[in-house]
Amino acid sequence: MTTELEELVLEELISDITRDLMIYNDDYNTFDHVINTLVKVCKHTAEQAEQCAWIIHTKGKYCVKKGAYETLKPMRDAICEAGIDAKIH
Repeated sequence: MTTELEELVLEELISDITRDLMIYNDDYNTFDHVINTLVKVCKHTAEQAEQCAWIIHTKGKYCVKKGAYETLKPMRDAICEAGIDAKIH
């Protein structure tokens, strides 16, 4: 049986795991919409967001941000609310 301290340490370790915020290409969102969303939600520069959009378009998906799940979840939610397919891996 685990102790309360062991559970707290385990929760902290799990929350520190670096995850990827992936955006997937689609046929209906424009480059400008994706770029503007990345600038607004992920705080990318316009140039960085444009590069991400091109990679998403050509490769089909791209990791636009890395971090803890708790940090990425609100970003993923905002991106999805903007109509863009995003997942945390």
